[in-house]
Amino acid sequence: MQDKNFKFKKEFGQNFIFDKVFLSSLVKSFSLDPKSNILEIGAGMGTLSECLAENFKRVVSFEIDKTLTEHLGKVESRHGNLHFVFQDVLKENINKIDDIFGGEKYFLIANLPYYITSPIIFKFLLETNNLLEMFVMVQKEVGVRFCGEVGSKDYGVPTVILNTFGETSIVKNVGRKLFTPPPKVDSCIIKISLNKNKFDIDLPSQYHKFVSACFVAKRKTLYNNLCMSGIDKKAAKELILGLNLKENVRPEEVSCENYVKLYKMIYSK
Repeated sequence: MQDKNFKFKKEFGQNFIFDKVFLSSLVKSFSLDPKSNILEIGAGMGTLSECLAENFKRVVSFEIDKTLTEHLGKVESRHGNLHFVFQDVLKENINKIDDIFGGEKYFLIANLPYYITSPIIFKFLLETNNLLEMFVMVQKEVGVRFCGEVGSKDYGVPTVILNTFGETSIVKNVGRKLFTPPPKVDSCIIKISLNKNKFDIDLPSQYHKFVSACFVAKRKTLYNNLCMSGIDKKAAKELILGLNLKENVRPEEVSCENYVKLYKMIYSK
């Protein structure tokens, strides 16, 4: 229930959803087993938290705004399988988070301020061992970018990383009018199914830095960016031609599979 005395905080990018009918349809769209463990990030007023607790085995929810402690304490008292943690999840060790459910696999569901969406997604994507899937509310244009096709203007570092360690799709659009206060843009829910062994990358963080370097100047060619990263000009040319790519190929024209091959060609030496 909405607290009329609550003051929304701009520093936390707070936009809440109170429509229980919509939240119920949202939870159903996840198509998860009722025995699932859920890690929620961004509890807000606890409306989605309650809906999750009513539908799944166990829910642990992180909330950064400690002024919500009293309110969420009342929500928690109504559900024996729901627990709130008042901490910044970005500052938590991922192994500690993975251990919350006693070593069991879990799903992540998050309604995040747009400015911390990518850091949280990539923290879990690159570091977790027990997470199966993420369902994250993002700005609609960000969701489109995350699901971008090779060669399109939306294709970039996030697309490559997400496709290297899993599969991404948009599962539901969310209009701005459903939020309180309403943001200036529409949102969508993206589903990220993790597959850490998809391409057998031993050092995900190193790979992330490599792909970022390949896109450091998107208007330049991949060759230029590789040279800027410190690779010898002759070697950079040979690497690109070795993948049967054009010498002047641009970063957004290179498939995820070829980035993996390029990475392994460089770092296996």
